[in-house]
Amino acid sequence: MKDALTIHRALLEWEAVHEIVRLPIALAHADELPTSLGLPADRCLVTRVYSCDGAYGDRFLAGVIVPAGERPSMEAVRLTLGARTVRPAPADVVNAVTEYAAGLVCPLLLPEEMPLFIDQRVMDALPADDVIYTATGEASTALGIRGRTLFALCHAKPADLSAPA
Repeated sequence: MKDALTIHRALLEWEAVHEIVRLPIALAHADELPTSLGLPADRCLVTRVYSCDGAYGDRFLAGVIVPAGERPSMEAVRLTLGARTVRPAPADVVNAVTEYAAGLVCPLLLPEEMPLFIDQRVMDALPADDVIYTATGEASTALGIRGRTLFALCHAKPADLSAPA
């Protein structure tokens, strides 16, 4: 399984300024990051993983990065991915494919074949030089990194994940 040390080593290799933060309480899910760090939810990002059925019967996993505590509408995710159906991926599948603990998925070091999107509202609202926090795959640590750096390294595509009209 990937963990904070795996992420730290990759970020050192990429010469990316970052910090691995030891949390005062263990997390059950990345949505608990704001409470644990005493920060607003928009400074803590969560990577949600979805199981999708494509337009041609193909199945795939996709990731969506949103502020902690937020869940984009399934319809917005479906439209963004161009999938026929979308549902949250089962924990065992998330664990196996991403090599992160489900609920604590980091947006870095995900499989190349897994599409990754970030809510455009996150990109618009957060100054690029602000430090944001995300899960590391383990319950006792978080990754602190500048938004601009994270966005560049994870290769997430911005998408409008607000509820469709």
